[in-house]
Amino acid sequence: MNGNTITRSEIVKKYRKEFPATESLFIDFDGCVIETRVNSTALLAYLKNYFKEFLIEDAEAEILITAHDCLPVDLGIKYVVKQPDAGKTKIKNEHADLADGRVVYKSLTGMIFAFGHGENIAIGPCIENSNQVINFINNRFIEYKLNQGCLLGHAAGVLKNGRGIGIAGFSGMGKSTLALHLMSKGTTFISNDRVMIENSNSGITVYGVAKQPRINPGTALHNPDLIHVVAENDREKFMALPKAELWNLEHKYDALIDECYGKNKFILRAPMSGLVILNWQRDENETVIKIVDPMKRKDLLPAFMKESGLFYLPDSSDKRKDPDIDAYAAILSKTTLIEISGGVDFKKATDACLKFMQLGTI
Repeated sequence: MNGNTITRSEIVKKYRKEFPATESLFIDFDGCVIETRVNSTALLAYLKNYFKEFLIEDAEAEILITAHDCLPVDLGIKYVVKQPDAGKTKIKNEHADLADGRVVYKSLTGMIFAFGHGENIAIGPCIENSNQVINFINNRFIEYKLNQGCLLGHAAGVLKNGRGIGIAGFSGMGKSTLALHLMSKGTTFISNDRVMIENSNSGITVYGVAKQPRINPGTALHNPDLIHVVAENDREKFMALPKAELWNLEHKYDALIDECYGKNKFILRAPMSGLVILNWQRDENETVIKIVDPMKRKDLLPAFMKESGLFYLPDSSDKRKDPDIDAYAAILSKTTLIEISGGVDFKKATDACLKFMQLGTI
């Protein structure tokens, strides 16, 4: 515990008293009701708009979160630095495991998140970093499902004709872009970047996360349903850029599903009939689409596998170690694994995914 004597319960008690959170919203994540209490009307309005497709009236909540907008605070904690992922340089996350939970400190923003034993609190400039509050809320649902035995996947997901598919890919392959192309063809959204998969006698169920897509200008400008998220005076400037530069821009936009595709187009549970893994390159080669055996193509599975990360606290010792590649191969062998390789062709990939969701074959 790094010599820290403060407890999560002491942190919760102090800041709930100092910055009382008196306004609530209730979010229903497929039967898991999360109550989020805030001390800011502006933050409440933002969260209500973001999660509007999942809001319910006052209800008995499974999970309580309080978010306290204030200046950054110093808990006097000695943190452990989480080293950046491969290819990254900025240190973003530090953490400390306490006697009754964990604290995660966001070193770039000053946000603090403490959780454990059913207590969850966000402290700091919440309004300026509302995306981090949203991620914290969604991570409580992810933790809830992982503790029920689900495996975590790095994928988008859509549904049509009662068949759900996950869309995974190695870095920069365009899984979210493909998912949004499919949304323009009448699918229903399940998730943008994280899924939890569950094995049962009736097959695999996929659970999504209520995270709205964040898209770059290249994705937005090449999809008529999304172009409006880019300010009109920026469109001409972005379109004048070379194609490679446009697609690599770091600028991001929130594409709210209901505003882009209509009401009732975002759900968080579906049967998982297939998993598409994008393994293609931006070159002139022909796009190749084929069904593969996950037991024989374990090289593809890291594109889907996802570490549980700092915001997950297991509820038992047997869940402290993330599932290995064999566990993923075993569960994915109960669905259809589709590899898309060769050159990038979103139209061909979209057509293949639609055919699979209609007929169960490519």
